[in-house]
Amino acid sequence: MKKFANSALLVCVASLGLGLAGCDSAQENAAEDQADAVREQADTKADQMEATADAKDPVADGVDPAAENAQEDAAAAVRNQGEAKADAMEDQADNVDRTPG
Repeated sequence: MKKFANSALLVCVASLGLGLAGCDSAQENAAEDQADAVREQADTKADQMEATADAKDPVADGVDPAAENAQEDAAAAVRNQGEAKADAMEDQADNVDRTPG
């Protein structure tokens, strides 16, 4: 029982520490919200590009024309660029709270 109590205490202390470490400043939260907006914007644009690509091949025969494939590749690039930009923005926001001062 003593081992269980010690383990439970350790879990509580670890949870408290993680909870405090997870507190973000208003500035960091705002930056992360902007990063989410960048990600959503890129996803929306990529979704529209993919819909346009699908319209280039109305026949479901398993063979996609080169134009459709190129459009889908471009959509994936937009999505990846948006994700990379949003990740960089979030990383920068995380560093704001870590900077002493």
